[in-house]
Amino acid sequence: MARLSRPHLIRLLERSLRQFPVTLLLGPRQCGKTTLARQLAAGNHAYFDLEDPESSLRPELAKQVLEPLRGLVVIDEFQRQPELFTLLRVLADRRPLRARFLILGSASPDLVKGASETLAGRVNYCEMAGFDAREIGAPRHDVLWLRGGYPRSFLARSDVQSFDWRQSFVQTFLERDIPQLGLRVPSQALRRFWTMLAHYHGQLWNASDLARSLGVGENAVRHYLDILSGAFMVRQLQPWFENVGKRLVKSPRVYLRDSGLLHLLLGIKSRREALSHPKLGASWEGFALEQVIRLLSAERDAFFYRTHAGAELDLLILRGGKRYGFEFKYADAPRVTKSMQIALVDLRLQRLFVIHPGERAYALASQIEAVPLRGLPDLAAEPRFR
Repeated sequence: MARLSRPHLIRLLERSLRQFPVTLLLGPRQCGKTTLARQLAAGNHAYFDLEDPESSLRPELAKQVLEPLRGLVVIDEFQRQPELFTLLRVLADRRPLRARFLILGSASPDLVKGASETLAGRVNYCEMAGFDAREIGAPRHDVLWLRGGYPRSFLARSDVQSFDWRQSFVQTFLERDIPQLGLRVPSQALRRFWTMLAHYHGQLWNASDLARSLGVGENAVRHYLDILSGAFMVRQLQPWFENVGKRLVKSPRVYLRDSGLLHLLLGIKSRREALSHPKLGASWEGFALEQVIRLLSAERDAFFYRTHAGAELDLLILRGGKRYGFEFKYADAPRVTKSMQIALVDLRLQRLFVIHPGERAYALASQIEAVPLRGLPDLAAEPRFR
């Protein structure tokens, strides 16, 4: 299978490894973490895969194995043995520092209890996902939207093979990966919830609606949402709160992070089917939103804004003490709306960008600019966003 270069992630990890004794690289299964780690290490490293039943890094032998190592040590699928973090704390405190550890995981620290607390002050968190717009180039944006960013899905020889791979991925995730995290959730129930959530993609979270539809309690659907969020399958975009003298919506918006998995759960197999599907606008807009958050490295600085009176902003990014707004419109020639004008004033935005699928960028009004999706990598590279 072909391979795409990901130099920005290499630079991110190299900087982290210089500054911290432990770097935790987080992201969903099959997004390319292992490939990236091997490229970074270039053969000069010790590598352990905790999914390998023959791995020498068993709990009873871990100290004997890790203590004498020098240089870079890579440990894959950390969530399989979270008890190792106590040992890593001891090894990270040695002076002089003999080894640096690159830990790969497909579950968030919140889903693996104690990991972040054990290594407090010694670990830096880096996140990655599948391919993004800067890595694949403008001519293939439509392929990225349809298939999603998982390397095996995006690089498949055909849309059919890509769809089949995603089907297998979801089945494996539900039947093997979730139980391995020690979570006792019926795979069919979680699959039904995930599929239903695909139809709520981009909407406000409403636990009672989903619970009624599934015939379970609200606590159950919240638990399902936490699982999928913790495994990097779902994004909960939080609302922006500020004393603006207006009644604000307080529930998060939910998005499936990978557009390819969204299309699988919606039964969309081709671009032609996507263009005629009722969720076309929501799908493309969620895809563009995810690209902005990733390209700007804004995981912790991304919000949406909505008032009960109806004014809203799809995405608010905080950068360098300034506020930037983003609207996503699946239209070739988007226009300024009253809601945009209200958000510009209410939030004191530096600029508001309207992302669209067209070909060119142009001014819509003072402080409001239309930017094509293909222009996002260039926009993200501007000094104001660094």
